[in-house]
Amino acid sequence: MNPDRPLKIVLLSYHNHNGGAAIACGRLHEALEKAGHNVTTLVQEKTGQDQTISLASSRWKKWMAFVRFVAERLYFARFERDKSIRFLFNPGIFGQDISQHPALQEADIIHLHWVNFGFLSIDSIEKILQLNKPVFWTLHDMWTFTGGCHHSGDCLGFEKDCGSCKFLAHPTPMDLSHQLWAKKVKQFQYPNLHIITCSNWLGNRAKASSILDGIEIKTIANPINLQVFKPSDQNLAKIQLGLNPEKSYLLFVAMRVSAPEKGFSYLRTALQQWAEKHPDLAQQTELLVVGEISDPDIMQSLALPIHTLGKIQDAFTMILAYQSAAMFITPSLEENLPNTIMEAMACGTPCIGFQVGGIPEMIDHQINGYVAQKLQAEDLCQGIDYIFPRSEALGLEARKKVETHYEASIIAQTHLEYYQTCL
Repeated sequence: MNPDRPLKIVLLSYHNHNGGAAIACGRLHEALEKAGHNVTTLVQEKTGQDQTISLASSRWKKWMAFVRFVAERLYFARFERDKSIRFLFNPGIFGQDISQHPALQEADIIHLHWVNFGFLSIDSIEKILQLNKPVFWTLHDMWTFTGGCHHSGDCLGFEKDCGSCKFLAHPTPMDLSHQLWAKKVKQFQYPNLHIITCSNWLGNRAKASSILDGIEIKTIANPINLQVFKPSDQNLAKIQLGLNPEKSYLLFVAMRVSAPEKGFSYLRTALQQWAEKHPDLAQQTELLVVGEISDPDIMQSLALPIHTLGKIQDAFTMILAYQSAAMFITPSLEENLPNTIMEAMACGTPCIGFQVGGIPEMIDHQINGYVAQKLQAEDLCQGIDYIFPRSEALGLEARKKVETHYEASIIAQTHLEYYQTCL
């Protein structure tokens, strides 16, 4: 194939906006298009007006998409340990066959992202692989190579054969997780499948998995548009958000603030310790919270005053939040390559995070931020201590890191070079 001819690239994602994976997919679409290629993104659900194409375009198709989503959840409900893990495990039994869609039929490259929640099933993914076109799959969690969980935590069952799954009510060696593992082993072993992981951490886990044994795995980070996410005057950003320019703000962001995996309880403890050490500074500092607060009790008795911005849907307001903050704190217990850290660093805001997933690949400890020991609230407190007097200098280094590692045109070119090796 002529390497100078624009490629026809199809990206597949469950949603066009909701969640980090959808945002990353949209940014890759934009970057590949700017590089001169013909890009189509197909999604199951769409909000707003953008370039993506919703496969649930009619009332009937929207109803069927909803039915598939509910069917997937009801199917798993009889196996789940309890309701708390309902969305941490996806069987991948229900999905639609889109292999005959004109965009896929005409594509040079097919590139999957996060495709669960009844969008694509294990069977419909195999149908795409059977088109015998180069298929790339960017992993945003571990689902592709586990027996159904999105993050396995300390469990290494995916390295062998899954089974005795901690997410199930009645774990046995031959339980649902083992059956789904066996199904993936059989149906994902195609020579035209190429795996991309956003972080080396996830890449190493994928390489250790039995499901992806023998399949090519490459790490390419997610892109970010540095003309959009950029530093600005901190006080001006505060004023635009209606914040007090005389106060300092510590930023916390989560889709659902009370989600256990987002680690808010560790931040609560760290703030208590920090406020006790620095009572005068604490008087001039507030916690800035972005995200849905479904449990208001979680915000009670915090050591710092709270300013909540709720769920933010537009990039402009989110950028102002990053620019207003002295630091961004993400005490998540499991992460891949968080968009929020990348966005904060691009805005010149230093970050604190636990040593989990791909976070240590993004934050260079005490160079452009602070990496705390996992589950150690006291070390989060130390991180706040470390960053406060150095926020501006660390923020400059954070911006430099993003410019050299995650800039959109660089990431697009890396993808294109990888695509070409498979044509």
